[in-house]
Amino acid sequence: MFSAKTKGFTCGIIAAVTYGMNPLFTLPLYEEGLNADSVLFYRYGLAIVLLALLMKWKGESFRLQKKEIIPLVLAGLIFSSSSLLLFLSYNYMDAGIASTILFVYPVLVALIMMICFHERISPIVWGGILLALCGISFLSKGTDGAPLSLVGLAFVLLSSLSYAVYIVGVNQSILKNISIMRLTFYALVFGVLIYVVRLDFCMNLVPVRSVGGWCNVLALASLPTVVSLMCTTTAIHHIGSTPTAILGALEPVTALFFGVTLFHEQLTPKIMLGILMVLTAVTLIVVEKPVRERLRQRLRHLR
Repeated sequence: MFSAKTKGFTCGIIAAVTYGMNPLFTLPLYEEGLNADSVLFYRYGLAIVLLALLMKWKGESFRLQKKEIIPLVLAGLIFSSSSLLLFLSYNYMDAGIASTILFVYPVLVALIMMICFHERISPIVWGGILLALCGISFLSKGTDGAPLSLVGLAFVLLSSLSYAVYIVGVNQSILKNISIMRLTFYALVFGVLIYVVRLDFCMNLVPVRSVGGWCNVLALASLPTVVSLMCTTTAIHHIGSTPTAILGALEPVTALFFGVTLFHEQLTPKIMLGILMVLTAVTLIVVEKPVRERLRQRLRHLR
């Protein structure tokens, strides 16, 4: 049996890798003529159906207490806003670059936890954050030296802030007492309302016209949505907000992997160095607590 920490770190890694698959399934839908709101409506709508069927199969209750409704509405809207802002940024910059810049959210999570909840961040964790950010800086600089779009950059940074607030909110509110599957389901239910409104109650919804398009929608609803969101929530419950956020360093690595292998983006030594730095940072975060505990135990024995 896995320990709670092992389960948390494993789920955090899975969440990051699957969330990094967003561009893999989104960009082909953009090429078919769909806009961000339509893509996200299909993504959330189908994910709700899949999760409802899974909850029914497992006998999970759909019932909510009155005190849970407002926090769930806020969580859903915040998470959905993060998705929308990220997808809008794809229209102004390369998806791989947007996905790498999104990774500033672990720093925002750490700062929110430190300022609002007085969480002490260890030097190793800070080192991991700084190392990861240095790696991200290598990954996010275009090979042609062209400046980034300020509009796209603003969208990504606001998306990052929204995601950071969601991660902290799940762990620091009544939501931490709600089952993972029910929390994920209602976050999606309330989150999809943003796209319903923005699409003029689906009057402006762009239809998916190809089998390949529906395959991309299904994959988008399954992996970067249901799997990623449930694994994120599981990781937050088991290891906390900050480690879960920092494990998100694997998101841009995943996005770049698919960009190079499927979309023929250039892999330079600078990008390879950035990936190595990010992976090293993730490793530091994963082993920080076990190593610290072992050192404490040895110090006690020496005394």
